Amino acid sequence: MATYRQIQDWVKQQYGFVPKTCWIAHVKEIAGIKVNKAPNRLGEERLIPCPQDKVEPIHAALKHFGMVN
Repeated sequence: MATYRQIQDWVKQQYGFVPKTCWIAHVKEIAGIKVNKAPNRLGEERLIPCPQDKVEPIHAALKHFGMVN
């Protein structure tokens, strides 16, 4: 499984932006990948969900690293 840093680097190379780690966690959750609760997370809901226009590039990174089909 790829690290958040590897995903960020790949997205930056392919799409020209660095996704926030909370966005990556959100997309992983959408894709059905289990994510651990961050120690600094307040409550159960996401305070900073991934913007719609960033979901597909992050999902493409998950595919690239073989984390989803």
